[in-house]
Amino acid sequence: MTSPVNSIKRGGSRFYVDPVTQDKLPSVTSIQNALAKPALKFWSAKKVAEAAVDEFGTLAQMVGQGNKSGAIDYLKRAPQRSSGPTAELGSAVHDLCDRIAKGEDIKRVHPEHEPFILQFKNFLRDFDVEFYESEVTVWSDTYGFAGTVDAICRIEDEVVILDYKTGASGVWADVAIQLNAYANADCILDGDGSRRDLPEIEAAAVLHLRPEHAQLYPVRLGDDVFDVFKALITADTWVREISKTVLGNPIDPTTEMEQ
Repeated sequence: MTSPVNSIKRGGSRFYVDPVTQDKLPSVTSIQNALAKPALKFWSAKKVAEAAVDEFGTLAQMVGQGNKSGAIDYLKRAPQRSSGPTAELGSAVHDLCDRIAKGEDIKRVHPEHEPFILQFKNFLRDFDVEFYESEVTVWSDTYGFAGTVDAICRIEDEVVILDYKTGASGVWADVAIQLNAYANADCILDGDGSRRDLPEIEAAAVLHLRPEHAQLYPVRLGDDVFDVFKALITADTWVREISKTVLGNPIDPTTEMEQ
């Protein structure tokens, strides 16, 4: 079993670190943050509004006691409070799926996770899945990115790069950008720094796991989709690096006149 490649967070972005060279590359998901997500903006606004209504008494008391900044901070953090438990659930389910994919016979599962894992096992049975890789880091010196692939497996005689999603909102189109990036990586990078060839990827899919179902969605691989990801690399470089270099200090007209 391979060990994972370490990652670090800097300036709001995640970077993977080559254990041998110490080179750092931004993660695919961090690069994708350069893509506008209108639905996320409206979701965040809704969570703040809900908190303002649901916690009106508490907020009014805070403001009445002179703690206006505390009330504002409480509202600002409403989206994080809502997404935190969901993210923790998703991480736990991903971890269990990884362990199963690697052959572990899991005897006991937390009741909250059990229906997800039951659906995952149903998926494995229904599609007769054979795993080649699970939770591996892919690396691209060519394009400058890295990321963690949930699984590479054989499904119905195709080698498929597979992503797991557990959110109640369903599957969104931008997962295609993520999977096209992974499919175009240079290699698999193991925790000891060794590099291995990616299997020849023939298809991509996302498995949407919920307590009531396991739905497999095919995802198109294509140069046009990967071109979108390459454009996001440029946009991400702008946000992280170039944008910090383009503005100089204000010009003092008095100093300019003296010169």
